[in-house]
Amino acid sequence: MLQTRIIPPAENAHDTPLLLKRLLLSGIRYEKTREIVYRDLVRYSYATFNERVARLANVLSEAGVKAGDTVAVMDWDSHRYLECMFAIPMIGAVLHTINIRLSAEQILYTMNHADDKFVLVNSEFVPLYKSIEAQLTTVEKTLLLTDEAEKTADLGNLVGEYENLLAAASPRYDFPDFDENSVATTFYTTGTTGNPKGVYFTHRQLVLHTLAEASVLGSLDSVRLLGTNDVYMPITPMFHVHAWGIPYAATMLGLKQVYPGRYDPELLVQLWQKEKVTFSHCVPTILQMVLNAKAGQGLDFGGWKIIIGGSALNRSLYQAAKARGIQLTAAYGMSETCPLISCAHINEELLAGSEDERITYRIKAGVPVPLVEAAIMSADGKLLPADGETQGELVLRAPWLTMGYFREPQKGAELWEHGWLHTGDVATLDDFGFIDIRDRIKDVIKTGGEWLSSLELEDLISRHPAVREVAVVGIPDPQWGERPFSLLVLHDGQVLDAKGLKEHLKPFVEQGHINKWAIPSQIAVVTDIPKTSVGKLDKKRIRTDIAQWQAAGSAFLSTL
Repeated sequence: MLQTRIIPPAENAHDTPLLLKRLLLSGIRYEKTREIVYRDLVRYSYATFNERVARLANVLSEAGVKAGDTVAVMDWDSHRYLECMFAIPMIGAVLHTINIRLSAEQILYTMNHADDKFVLVNSEFVPLYKSIEAQLTTVEKTLLLTDEAEKTADLGNLVGEYENLLAAASPRYDFPDFDENSVATTFYTTGTTGNPKGVYFTHRQLVLHTLAEASVLGSLDSVRLLGTNDVYMPITPMFHVHAWGIPYAATMLGLKQVYPGRYDPELLVQLWQKEKVTFSHCVPTILQMVLNAKAGQGLDFGGWKIIIGGSALNRSLYQAAKARGIQLTAAYGMSETCPLISCAHINEELLAGSEDERITYRIKAGVPVPLVEAAIMSADGKLLPADGETQGELVLRAPWLTMGYFREPQKGAELWEHGWLHTGDVATLDDFGFIDIRDRIKDVIKTGGEWLSSLELEDLISRHPAVREVAVVGIPDPQWGERPFSLLVLHDGQVLDAKGLKEHLKPFVEQGHINKWAIPSQIAVVTDIPKTSVGKLDKKRIRTDIAQWQAAGSAFLSTL
């Protein structure tokens, strides 16, 4: 082991732990009169926010929540959720952000698996909660969250209603120091098989992630996204990786924050106008909903900067958003990575190139952010060249990656095989440092001994003017192993069949972007493409649907 020089601290020095409370105290330091807004219902200052966090800490402590207990939240994106993101971990408890879009059976599993002892339930989810309440094994008390005038609900062991309890609580709380490696948050990520898996993050990890995120989003001039004068509105659920961690950064910097509750595209547009929102983040499907909202038709969204993650950002969506005044920037991460890993950066060499080349790099997964190591690994654990051509699994190291899966040591060992976190993504690294995600390992189409990228096909198909949304999957083929199948949603009044799609893709074959076997021989035009609980394309369900359509000989299948 390397022998380093270690100097012990002076006798009276304070060894400051990296705790979330340090982030909370910064926001009011910068902008104590800035507002935190919830829909068109609530607005208050940072000074009030800090008081409310203290009040919530008192409510939870008086209800019996102790350090190490897990406190679950079932709510839409709200000021209450932001308060919970600070108050719960700051008293030493663990915040469990429940994915309310999972099935009742999956929610039950996650709550029992996480040992939830205290649950904050939005009134909209009371029927869902009641359907599983009798099977919960560890929950001791509940607390009601509501926007309604009615301040009670049929919840077992109900402590009371959130606002009434906060109003009666003290606005002061002496948040203690404790070990920065204490777990602060947990949530469950869904895979294609088996039960959801619990990931978890410590105070230290969340603080380091916040500092890196703020430095990247605020300091890289080519993608300057987040500064103290921006107005922030998340369009990524707060139950999903802490809304990508950005509420922590926004609070640390004292930004005006706007929380939209349940996502309604019409309300999102209205809030963008009224509150003068300048920065958001979302998956491509949510952005499509906003662009298609009636309230947004004919509207210039100039000045709105949006990070796209969760799914690949294709050129068609980038250009459609740009035509409406929106600056899109691609970023990459996953539930296990807290989530930020990389963000697009246009360096001096790229700035000197063409606009087309710059777009190519703006829509890639981006360059690893500070403190992140990225590499490409073969199936046998060997690191591969970062030459922009050699493909392998993207593997990662960073201070904020989850150290395993809660109570599943074997799966955690698989996640960290060879000492790197395995993403399950096929990618390349180039000499600019860019990560280019080619596909999920499970979604690569294996045809005739070659690998085809479903993401690349989706990007090329999306450039057809008739196509509003596209998903490509591999389906079994007796001759080639697999063949690509394309699922399309078309713009109103448009028509496209398999032959028309082939004509659209032929130039890309001739230019060498894809080979001729990449052209789907069968497509289906549908009104909606299945999505996961966080808005990603649900390719597992798509494959199942296609198999059923083929077996039934559905009339809407178009074949070359």
